[in-house]
Amino acid sequence: MVSQFAAGATRFLTPADCAEVLNVELADVTSLLESGELPSIRVGTQWRIERDVLESYIAELYERQRRHALWQQSDFASLAELSAPAPAGD
Repeated sequence: MVSQFAAGATRFLTPADCAEVLNVELADVTSLLESGELPSIRVGTQWRIERDVLESYIAELYERQRRHALWQQSDFASLAELSAPAPAGD
């Protein structure tokens, strides 16, 4: 099994890396880190974000958007539909 380090991927990203991935300003990422919305660790004075955590955060944003769209589409959205995970393949 090849580790992610051997494959050239690093485990931790900087806030600037995250801003590039999300295509947002560095200040936006800093706000997410300071609020705790994007989980991270501090190493000294610098923030570090695990690559897997960023991927999970992105997936959660997609899920929130999916639920919001369902809510907007129906005046009577069912709780089961809103709380169910996204169908496979989405």
